[in-house]
Amino acid sequence: MADTKHKLDDVKILVVDDNKNMLELMGTILYAIGVRNVFETTEAAQGLRELQHFKPDIIITDWHMEPMNGVEFVKRVRRGKKSPNPYVPIIMLTGYTEMALVVEARDAGINEFLVKPISPKSLYARIAAILDGVRPFIRSEAYFGPCRRRKDIGPPKGVEERREDVRSRASF
Repeated sequence: MADTKHKLDDVKILVVDDNKNMLELMGTILYAIGVRNVFETTEAAQGLRELQHFKPDIIITDWHMEPMNGVEFVKRVRRGKKSPNPYVPIIMLTGYTEMALVVEARDAGINEFLVKPISPKSLYARIAAILDGVRPFIRSEAYFGPCRRRKDIGPPKGVEERREDVRSRASF
């Protein structure tokens, strides 16, 4: 992938997928796009334990795993009391494309969603989106994760902007 603008040889990635063939494919693709530091595991619980030692810059997790699925894994990374880095960017990898599942993964706190089958180009695009588009994190009783808005479209018509920085600019 000669047209990549990001140098990925220093990026550390944790891949969590219970399918060993998929782990092998992910490792091959990550190597092809320039990633040299990858830790792979077939169990979400092992991935959580490994976060204590291996400090990834990005996590890639499959949705459908047993006994802990990818959404539960993401929730534990984001909200777990023992999570060493609840802010680590997470890419959800899945064969499921139903909008309700995309919304569920987004609401669990993922940064990016990637549907199988994957290609080097699609995986690189998600990694680049993370590296290029750092989004602020939101914490509330119901949600903790990256801001779910991809664009700043402002408040709905007839509703005043609540952010202090925008209100102060409007007074100029």
